Amino acid sequence: MPSIQENHVITKILSIDIGGSSIKACMLNAEGQVLSEYTKLPTPEESTPEAVLEVIKMLASTMGDFDAVSVGFPGYVKFGIVETAPNLAKKQWKHIPFAQEISNTFHKPVRLVNDADQQGLGVVDGEGFEIVITLGTGMGTALLYDGQLLPHLELAHFPVSKDKDYDDYVGDRAFEKIGKKEWNDRVQRVIEIYKTVFNYDRLYIGGGNAKEIDLELDENIRRVNNREGIKGGAKLWKTKEQYQIRTIYPTH
Repeated sequence: MPSIQENHVITKILSIDIGGSSIKACMLNAEGQVLSEYTKLPTPEESTPEAVLEVIKMLASTMGDFDAVSVGFPGYVKFGIVETAPNLAKKQWKHIPFAQEISNTFHKPVRLVNDADQQGLGVVDGEGFEIVITLGTGMGTALLYDGQLLPHLELAHFPVSKDKDYDDYVGDRAFEKIGKKEWNDRVQRVIEIYKTVFNYDRLYIGGGNAKEIDLELDENIRRVNNREGIKGGAKLWKTKEQYQIRTIYPTH
C-alpha cells in the first residue's frame, strides 16, 4: 500500500497517548509543533477497548479537524493490532485491531505503536543508540538507533528479582507500597542494569513518576515529560513503515 504521504497531505495530526491512569491528546502540525491545548481525561476504570475508544472520541471532539491520528498504546502492538495491555482491562485486549477501530471511527489514517515508542520519537536526539524508559502505572521501554525505532521489546516483563518484573519493581504499585526513597534506590538499580546490558549512548526517563526521581543522574541521562513525548505523534508519520509500524486506513 502506498505511503500516506504520497496520496494524502497531512497538516494536522491528532496525537493520543493512552496510559493506565489517563488518556492524553493534543493537535500537532507535521513538524511536531503543538496547535491545541494539551488535554487529558481519566482512563476508564473498566478500560475495555470500547470504553477507551469513547474517551478518545471525547478528546477528539475538542480538537477540531485533523488529517491523521497517532496513538501511543501501553502494551505490545504489531501492525496496529494490540496483543497485550497489562495495565488496562484484563483479558480484553488480546489481538484487538484497535488502529482499525480508530480509523473507522474518524475516517482517517492511523498509526498506532507502543506508548514508549511514540514518546521516544518525540524526545531523542537522533544520534547513536538511545533508550527511553517511562515510569508510570508500569514501566515502558523504547529502543532507537539514529532516531529510528527498533523492533519493540517489552523489556518491562523481564524478571528483575525472584518474583518481580520491572513493572512490579518500579511501577506505581511499588511506589505506593515502598515509598519514594526505596523506589529511587530501585530506579538506580534499573539504570545500572540498563547501563551494563545495553551500553547506550543516551537514556531518557519519562512518564508520570519521572518527577519523583531525586538521583544524581549521569550526563547522558535526561528526564523528559509527557508533553515532550506526545510530540512523537508527528515524527511517527515521518517514520517509514518497517518492523511493527503500519498505516491503517478506514475500511468503511
